[in-house]
Amino acid sequence: MILKEFGTWVATSGVRVVIIIILALVGIKSVSIISSRLGGLLTKQRVDEEDKKRADTLSSVVRHLLNVVVFLVAFMMLLDQFGVEIGPILAAAGIVGLAVGFGAQNLVKDVINGFFILLEDQIRIGDWIDIAGKSGLVERVNLKMTILRDMAGNVHYIPNGNIEVVTNMTKEFSHYVFEIGVAYREDTDEVVEVMKQVDEEIRNDDAFKSDIIAPLEILGVDKFADSAVIIKARTKTKPIKQWRIGREYNRRLKKAFDAKGIEIPFPHRTVYFGVGKDGTAEPLRLKNEESGNGNSD
Repeated sequence: MILKEFGTWVATSGVRVVIIIILALVGIKSVSIISSRLGGLLTKQRVDEEDKKRADTLSSVVRHLLNVVVFLVAFMMLLDQFGVEIGPILAAAGIVGLAVGFGAQNLVKDVINGFFILLEDQIRIGDWIDIAGKSGLVERVNLKMTILRDMAGNVHYIPNGNIEVVTNMTKEFSHYVFEIGVAYREDTDEVVEVMKQVDEEIRNDDAFKSDIIAPLEILGVDKFADSAVIIKARTKTKPIKQWRIGREYNRRLKKAFDAKGIEIPFPHRTVYFGVGKDGTAEPLRLKNEESGNGNSD
């Protein structure tokens, strides 16, 4: 009798269970394919890098939400096939959900904050941001949390409810700010000309010119430090390319300064012995105690 009832269930509800599971798997796979193709379509229509990052971010969030919906629908249908009444479960779930809601305010805060972050396009996958005291590249963002990977490779999971201020360093374009210190004896006009020459070299270099949006902007003599005159400048680059351009500029500028004899100050101490009335001073002679030879320095 039991075997007969089981066989009847397999022939009816059992078949439906298999069909539901197959349809759920197909649905999840279809969601993944559609979201990927939708992201690709948006990328083709809008070749701008900023739109591509936004499309990737939104497609990732939509994919996860639809997967949850497919799973819940399939789960409810399976319960029905096993003879479990769904109505009382839904009613109980509503009561439990209300009770849990009072104790899950942080989760609700995360979701609401995440919704507005995505709606206002504050963060996209591939951005370099600073949030909640952590900096890094956005690897994933959803309604609940934002995941960053910093320069050292550490992964930070930050609940969206903890995000109060978002500093996005790669939104539409980036700037690399230079603070170049030179000795007080140097001609600042000459230094500025050398800086412009180095900038022109980089902008004409095939390896770097595609990442640079505008020529170097010389902001001028910014301040007089203890041992240096600080000249401030900045260069405008494509998002997240500012550090690459900045490092190359610093490397070339150091070589150019060396070639021109322009001094870059470093911590040192100058000993002053005074001068004669004619403005000259006797050279300081250092004696090597081992050899007894005098050397002028």
